[in-house]
Amino acid sequence: MGDERTKARSEAIETTVRELSTELIRRGMDPGERITVTVDLTKELFPGRRESRARVIAAGLSDDDIDRLIKEAQHEVESDLG
Repeated sequence: MGDERTKARSEAIETTVRELSTELIRRGMDPGERITVTVDLTKELFPGRRESRARVIAAGLSDDDIDRLIKEAQHEVESDLG
């Protein structure tokens, strides 16, 4: 039989993007260790959001910029209604 240490193992971890590194370190993994992450797109709440966000970031906008633009558009609509 082969060496147990060289056998491929996998483990599913369900967590948030924000907490991923914390969870891996908590499990004893070295921060420099290479991993593969699989993203389950079937659980995506807002289809298309990921692609849209990538385009916004590529255009040089931040989440704060997006929030500001949304609020400006809301104010414009509210003033048109009032």
